[in-house]
Amino acid sequence: MDAERTLKPDPLPPFFKKPSWGSSSAASHSWSLEMLLRRLRSTGDRQEDNFARVLDEIGEFGRFQWWLTAFTFLPTVLMAFFMFVDHFSLLEQLPYCNTSWILAVGPNLTVDQQLNLTLPRAPNGSFLRCLMYVPVPWDLQSIIQFGLNHTDICLDGWIYPDSKMRSLVNEFDLVCDKQPNKELLQAILMAGILTGSFIFGFICDKLGRHPTILLSFLCLAIFGFGTAFVSSFHQYLLFRFAVSQAVVGYIIGSLCLATEWLEGEHRTHAIILAHCFITVGILFLAGLAYSIPHWRLLFLVGGVPIFSLLSCIWFLPESPRWLMTRGKIEEAKKVLCYVARVNKKTIPPELLNELQLSGKKTTKASVLDFYTNRPLYTVILVMGCVWFSVSYSLHTLGVKLMGLDGVTNQFHKVVPGFVGVPARLSGIFLLEQFGRKWTLAVTLLQATALYLLLLFIPPEMKSVTILVVVFGHFSLSTTVSVFFIYTAELFPTVLRATGLGLMIAAWAAGAITSLIITSQVKSLLPLFLCCVFSSMALCFSSALPETQDLPLWDTLDHLTKSGFQKEAPQYSNESTRRNKEDTAIVAPKDLRSDYLSKEAAKNTILNVQNLKMSSLLPPDNPLVPLKKSASQEPSTTASEQPGQEEEPSTAR
Repeated sequence: MDAERTLKPDPLPPFFKKPSWGSSSAASHSWSLEMLLRRLRSTGDRQEDNFARVLDEIGEFGRFQWWLTAFTFLPTVLMAFFMFVDHFSLLEQLPYCNTSWILAVGPNLTVDQQLNLTLPRAPNGSFLRCLMYVPVPWDLQSIIQFGLNHTDICLDGWIYPDSKMRSLVNEFDLVCDKQPNKELLQAILMAGILTGSFIFGFICDKLGRHPTILLSFLCLAIFGFGTAFVSSFHQYLLFRFAVSQAVVGYIIGSLCLATEWLEGEHRTHAIILAHCFITVGILFLAGLAYSIPHWRLLFLVGGVPIFSLLSCIWFLPESPRWLMTRGKIEEAKKVLCYVARVNKKTIPPELLNELQLSGKKTTKASVLDFYTNRPLYTVILVMGCVWFSVSYSLHTLGVKLMGLDGVTNQFHKVVPGFVGVPARLSGIFLLEQFGRKWTLAVTLLQATALYLLLLFIPPEMKSVTILVVVFGHFSLSTTVSVFFIYTAELFPTVLRATGLGLMIAAWAAGAITSLIITSQVKSLLPLFLCCVFSSMALCFSSALPETQDLPLWDTLDHLTKSGFQKEAPQYSNESTRRNKEDTAIVAPKDLRSDYLSKEAAKNTILNVQNLKMSSLLPPDNPLVPLKKSASQEPSTTASEQPGQEEEPSTAR
């Protein structure tokens, strides 16, 4: 009876159970087996996805995919330029009241003499920048002898004798009571991102990925390049609001296009390399700002490349996955044939004729599905929490870094950008080894530990604080690239852009929250909230499924069936469980593909399952030899076990 009870199958497959004994090597062995089983199951899923089979025929990463990946690099540079240009076009200047009235009685006065006679001084001996002496009808000798006593605000504007660059500050006299609030400017940009995420997310799902990218480029050409011609600071703010919307439109459209055209590791590499070019954009901006001494020329030179992108966008095809969800099967076939010609490949006619959405053809979706569809509702809540917490933490760390003595504006932007390159490249290794879900958890855990460390660092240890903040940027840069890829894979094609738009809205909400809290509270509360938000995101992310090596979900029906039931299936009885487990791995029907053959897949699955069961038994268990013999003669052992029906051969 004990032997029978021991041999009785577990209600859950070993893949979903943690061993209660064994060494660390056994745990590592178990992890490897789990990864192998997941990849084998993904083989069957890909075979059911006709579109994935077509992509295999045209080449997973041919000439077209190279061109598509390279196309995202230059726009990413321009997006970084337009998003961070305010830090150089609004450089602080040293203003003094314009007191040129004294030159009428003393035309030979130098600038220093003019300021000394007409400006009052502060207690520390420096000139007051927002006050001047009231002009008097005296000659120069009387002014020098008796001096001036009555002060007033600057009546004739300001002068900037020490300025070496023409910026918005000295052109529109944004000083004293006209000095712009930096928090307000950031809030306007975030408001543009917030509204643009809703607008372009809706447009991208309704009109397509290609029109969305085209529209964002047109907006950048009008409002980005056109910023050089504004005549007031209020017009400048309006144009910046529109530019931030256009940047969001490009981010949503390009991410959807790259996700739906590229497969597997190529998708990961392309998106992360594009993120690395954000650093290139920051360096490009810094180089232009120091070589061009006028803010209008800065916008003109930096905005010129957008016109070359407008000429190239016409050769970028639409996403065939999106075309299929809209019922445009023939257009999708034409696009795939065009890409096959570019890659010098041929698609078999019978495979092209089978091209359609697998499973139930449920392509209709709306924003209400984010509330009514439970899996989608879970994704939107969990990933919204992640995006909000990372955005809040990233902006809070930026404020923390700028508040430290000795940290210049250039250090604040350039150094975190440099750190982001190795951080994102390390994300490639983590994603390939541990998958999306565990990589996100590791980076969030690392960030949370750094926030806790910042809470206990004494204020006088400024160098240590700077080092920890930079490491925080390192961890968050990896997290940003990870959840961009993860989020795009979690949403189905019919609502992918809308879902990304909602996530970017959560990002903007986190940034605005950080601006409000850090501007009102000067204590450790903002850092403490970083710990709280990051811990919440870490806990909630465990509710998400893994998406690595899985085909993309096109409809809500695919998401419901494939997304949240594949990781933890529940079965009513043992025979149903075993049949589901074994038939989940479907061998490829097409022998021309690179997947395992039917017989090889069978043998691999049997060996993996037997090794898995052996690794779960303790070394001194008397059933170990029995398990070995069972692995050699599986059919005989199965039939000899009492109380257990013989399984059909197809189940194996």
